[in-house]
Amino acid sequence: MKHASFMSASRKLRTTVILAGIGAALIGIGAAHAQTASDPGMLRGDEPGRTRQNVPQQTEKQFPVGVSWAAISLNGKAYAIDRNRPYFTLDSQYQIRGFGGCNTFSATAYPLRSQGFAVSPFAVTRKSCGATIDAAERAFLLALRMSQKWDVVKGNLVLQGGAGTIHADRSL
Repeated sequence: MKHASFMSASRKLRTTVILAGIGAALIGIGAAHAQTASDPGMLRGDEPGRTRQNVPQQTEKQFPVGVSWAAISLNGKAYAIDRNRPYFTLDSQYQIRGFGGCNTFSATAYPLRSQGFAVSPFAVTRKSCGATIDAAERAFLLALRMSQKWDVVKGNLVLQGGAGTIHADRSL
């Protein structure tokens, strides 16, 4: 009998030690949680006590679909405001349609994240308007097709890519 009461006391002691260990662990977890709750930087893996500067979130710009754009310039060279001035519209189905200076064209264009831009190959009518106008149209269509970035600056659309920069203004 003596042996059974000794075993029982030993088990009680062991159980008490285990419960005390679990309690200490829980207290430690609670303290750590209180620290992270008061210092959100801890949740991101920042060093304790170090404050992080709040950087304002930049909102993603939305490409202005459904707007007609008339080219103002290509690579800094201004277009004359005449019947050969290129223009285009990107609709909500991402179909770009327009006039290159002599021919009409259509393609699929995708405004991408971080103001990226991608344009599929064009479908273009095959009219000739003379060497000068045809060359200007080819340069415009190439710059539009190769556009990789877009932005709206002071109300003007700016498309940039490997073949140049197009500046366009809203048109009717």
